Amino acid sequence: MNLALKHPLAFVPTMGALHTGHQSLIEIAKSNCSNVLVSIFVNPLQFENPEDLAKYPRDLEGDIEKAESAGATFVWSPELEEIYPENPEIISAGDLGNKFEGVHRFGHFDGVLTVVKRLFELASPEIAVFGEKDFQQLFLIKKMVNELDLGVRIIDAPIIREEDGLAMSSRNVRLNKESRAASLVISKALNEARGAKSIKSARDVLHKVLATEPNFLLDYAEIIDADSFEIAGATCASPRALVAGWISGVRLIDNMVISL
Repeated sequence: MNLALKHPLAFVPTMGALHTGHQSLIEIAKSNCSNVLVSIFVNPLQFENPEDLAKYPRDLEGDIEKAESAGATFVWSPELEEIYPENPEIISAGDLGNKFEGVHRFGHFDGVLTVVKRLFELASPEIAVFGEKDFQQLFLIKKMVNELDLGVRIIDAPIIREEDGLAMSSRNVRLNKESRAASLVISKALNEARGAKSIKSARDVLHKVLATEPNFLLDYAEIIDADSFEIAGATCASPRALVAGWISGVRLIDNMVISL
């Protein structure tokens, strides 16, 4: 790693294609530490389909500009050989890695945990910032950090939304006008479920609203306990709604705290 990094260091790992949501992570990192490292590395271990890896958007020059404007001190774009110089030690996401997102993206979370651990080893940050939009990823990274005693403080960053409520994602640019309108059923369902009077009614409302959009193909919609990632029971103290599905070939995910 050919960077003269200064410590203490806050770290924001990304796969590039930066947008306002990523910039909000960098701003949070900057507010916690004067030295901020942003990595841009498209991790092949996170992709089950080689075509998806090949199609992933890349704009290094634009990403560097956006990262620096948000407060990044260092921008690091490592080569594959730097991250994985030989056969990498694969970190297992365990049973949770095969639920929800894991059902539809086989091996994805093993790839995420493997690259995050490797990036931590190379950068040695004191702080790392991850967004709540990928809530299962955030949960698993925190679990790994605790179990392996990696000594990195993980900071949660809230979901950044478009003015109409759609959660920001690099995939949103692939939605045409009609699909973009249809995608709003996700945030609508989450907002209506948030105001329910019980876990059961929140779950029912979530599915009922999502079913009103014929162009939305549901992968899953569930209320979980944010502290354990188990299905939320009637007395759950920290319920959170998760939604994932497809609109016109674009896969979207979102989540929201349920305030009963």
